[in-house]
Amino acid sequence: LRGGLRYPARPVNSDYMKQALIKVGNPNVLVNLVSRRVRQLTSGTGGGSSRPLIADTANMGAADIALLEIIEDKMAWDVPSGPEEAEASHAPKKKRKTAA
Repeated sequence: LRGGLRYPARPVNSDYMKQALIKVGNPNVLVNLVSRRVRQLTSGTGGGSSRPLIADTANMGAADIALLEIIEDKMAWDVPSGPEEAEASHAPKKKRKTAA
């Protein structure tokens, strides 16, 4: 363990990756979804979000669990439909000048 990075004990199931990518549609979004979910699953804080949402997780890594949750529609996510919406949601609001 160096610099806080953890490496999976086994490689991620490539079939799960392909199926999840078809569901999500964007590889960048998929990486973010899996990364955040793996962080939740491995945090062990005891909250409901740290438990797997699928039944049989024996011999599975956290990334495979996250991918199966996406495949089986156990997780939901929102993606802005276009670049304009993504920019608008992050852009600071302009102040209007008021007449004095």
